[in-house]
Amino acid sequence: MPTDSYYIGIDVGTGSARASLVKKDGTVVASSTYDTITYRDPNDHRIFEQSTSNIWVSISAAIKDCLATSQVPPSEVKGLGFDATCSLAVSDFDGKPIIVTKGDQLGQYGDRNVILWADHRAEKEAGLINKTKSEVLNYVGGTMSLEMEIPKILWLKNNMDPSLFPQCQFFDLPDFLTYRATSSVTRSACSLTCKCSYVPSSGWNAKFFGAIGLEDLCKGNYQQIGAEAGNLLTAGRPVGKGLSKAAAEELGLFEGTPVGSGLIDAYAGWLGTVAARYKEDGKLSEVVPSLEESKHRLAAVAGTSTCHLIQSPKGVFVDGVWGPYRLIDFILTTHPAYSKLVELGREQGKNIHTVLQEMLEKLRVENKFETLTELTKDLHMYPDFHGNRSPIADPRMRGSFVGLELDSGLSDLARKYNVTLEAIALQTRHIVDEMNARGHQIRSIYMSGGQAKNRALMQLFADTCGVPVVLPFEHSGAVVLGAAMLGRFAAEVCQTSGTEEGERGVTYIAPCSLSPEEQGQLLWKIMTEMTPVGTLVAPSASMKEKKLLEAKYRIFRESIEIQQRWRKEMDDASK
Repeated sequence: MPTDSYYIGIDVGTGSARASLVKKDGTVVASSTYDTITYRDPNDHRIFEQSTSNIWVSISAAIKDCLATSQVPPSEVKGLGFDATCSLAVSDFDGKPIIVTKGDQLGQYGDRNVILWADHRAEKEAGLINKTKSEVLNYVGGTMSLEMEIPKILWLKNNMDPSLFPQCQFFDLPDFLTYRATSSVTRSACSLTCKCSYVPSSGWNAKFFGAIGLEDLCKGNYQQIGAEAGNLLTAGRPVGKGLSKAAAEELGLFEGTPVGSGLIDAYAGWLGTVAARYKEDGKLSEVVPSLEESKHRLAAVAGTSTCHLIQSPKGVFVDGVWGPYRLIDFILTTHPAYSKLVELGREQGKNIHTVLQEMLEKLRVENKFETLTELTKDLHMYPDFHGNRSPIADPRMRGSFVGLELDSGLSDLARKYNVTLEAIALQTRHIVDEMNARGHQIRSIYMSGGQAKNRALMQLFADTCGVPVVLPFEHSGAVVLGAAMLGRFAAEVCQTSGTEEGERGVTYIAPCSLSPEEQGQLLWKIMTEMTPVGTLVAPSASMKEKKLLEAKYRIFRESIEIQQRWRKEMDDASK
């Protein structure tokens, strides 16, 4: 009797691990999510740490839940793929976790072995790296963020017992997960290029590592960071010989199940959104997207931060571009009237965002304004409360409000909520403008993540950027769907051998013989077949609204210049 083909996508976000069991047509038949632990330092706000052991336990539980609730036998799972945050995982060469926490235990064996992406301990190291002006910086927007892996590795070397540093293997978290699953030390082109200073055209740059004091990494053919000859794989390429025996037992799957080379979570979001057809006014568009068309589709993947991604046939270098931080929750929860808002939502049986939107509409009508932007025309916000990644790549940028009043009630909270939405939309336009100025031609934005639920914000995106926004079928499913696509790709380019009739045997991975062009076409085919139909939000601003948004954008750009000038004046006065 024929069996169905299923694929598992695993997404490790900032605070949870999610698994989804997906059919070949993209239908999600089961999903499960487990929280993961993030460790903070009460005396140092910069510190965010996790544990790969804890993450793996959550992944295992989520996969087993999917199999149990769907009643799909493990034999029908043909492949799996991983995506994760771009966090630094550290182990020894046997895979045992090594502590990354500052103090006497740094470099010893222990579970706290992940420096989370949001960790900002390596500011000094990032400053040193950026002073080199090395060509490797061209591939990260001209400036390496302190959130990337090389500054964090340098911090570890500077703070660790020198005798312990050589025992460490360093992984971007998606690559650690494929290593944990297969025992193969291969790395993904995505992680190494985006976060680890690997240059696709020329490889590792020994001069760069020497200039920053990481010449140790050049020894042993870069064994500590894993990209020996033949050990670099593009998205979805089969890793090793599939699931190891130990990993298969832990996950409840078959040994040898193909594992696709992983992606940073935002890139999996690109995979799971940009090939979508869309509905406009309830009617399905007749346009079937091509790989060529994808270069005009910007993916905005919103999580704890928002990452913006677009692909092009040739390299397009944009200073500072490699997502604005999400501020909505922070602005709401720190406002004096937040508890009143929560109580009001409970009384009305409504989501607090719905309550705020209705409150704003009431204020607009009472004030006889045409648009909500007019309601907050004299209130301006700059949203980089935690530094800027894109497009100015300045970790010292901070947030600001201009136009505050002596008001701490619900109406003030509603106005600040609206101006926060405006600020996020304006920052998205800033990124789009910078990308288009350097050669991209963005014609639409494909959203995923929590922000996609906020229809008012999505309309602001469309009106502010002047392009349509396409919302995914499920706001939180795009990233894990992209990971499942990696599993399908791996399954379709590897070979499987059975031991006995009717029994699943070990999967032996054959080298992928496809050319890069053929790989791209196959992956795009998988994307078009598995991506659900989205919903289009078209720009609809009136002429007055357009003028208001343009004025807001000019003020937004000016506020960047003012803050940087003021900072310089204060720095000069402090000398």
